Amino acid sequence: MAFGNFLSKFGGGPEAAEPEETMPAAPTRDDLYASLDRVAAMVSGDAVPSCVTARVERVLGVVHDTIPRLDQIRGSSDAYSVVATATDYLPEALNGYLRLPRRFADSRPVDAGRTSLMVLVDQLDLLAVTMDQVFDAVCRDDATALVAHGRFLAEKFGHGSSGGSLDTRGELAVPQMPEMAVDSSAPSPQNEREPYVGEHAVEAGPRPVAEEAPPRQAPAPPRQMAPRRWPPEQPAPRAYPSSRGSDTDEPPRLAPPSWS
Repeated sequence: MAFGNFLSKFGGGPEAAEPEETMPAAPTRDDLYASLDRVAAMVSGDAVPSCVTARVERVLGVVHDTIPRLDQIRGSSDAYSVVATATDYLPEALNGYLRLPRRFADSRPVDAGRTSLMVLVDQLDLLAVTMDQVFDAVCRDDATALVAHGRFLAEKFGHGSSGGSLDTRGELAVPQMPEMAVDSSAPSPQNEREPYVGEHAVEAGPRPVAEEAPPRQAPAPPRQMAPRRWPPEQPAPRAYPSSRGSDTDEPPRLAPPSWS
């Protein structure tokens, strides 16, 4: 027996060296794209409701557009959120829902009256809002750089980014229009030619003068009507003869008969 083995039985031997902990390598861009493809396969077909599919596709689209710009935010919390969403947060949320029976996940309340489907939808909405904010921040940096470059060009060349200007103050020579030559042998217009009758030409004579129409008589003035009075005059009452004299208008009365 070796002396070292003897001491090791009583704890006096040298301690064994602990294995070194190896840190996992950071996922590459291809690893992130492969993870997004696996998540898309999880929601293909009728595996999940349409509301879940729409939200997952929204998150996948934003993360896919942010991955090429991760170098701009390397080492920040936003970059870690993008990588973790593609490799951990999003797949784990879907796996938790898919492990449950569909009838139970969509109908049984599990958290403050919410079903498992509602819990998953809330998680996907939170991931979508977070990824939108990260994507806007990354693109805003590019937009700021574009604005700064435009200001640099304006200071360098003294013009804005309006595309320049065209000098039209008359310095450019404008060519004159060419004169048109008149051919005297060309036939005259149709309205100046001599009239033809058959095959023999007829000399053009003076144009007949149209007879003047007789002057129109002025219309007779309208008849003037006598103005009508209102109310119309009433005829005089008829006079009846009277036995008592002519100074009364009463009608004559018959004498009563006598019975004697």
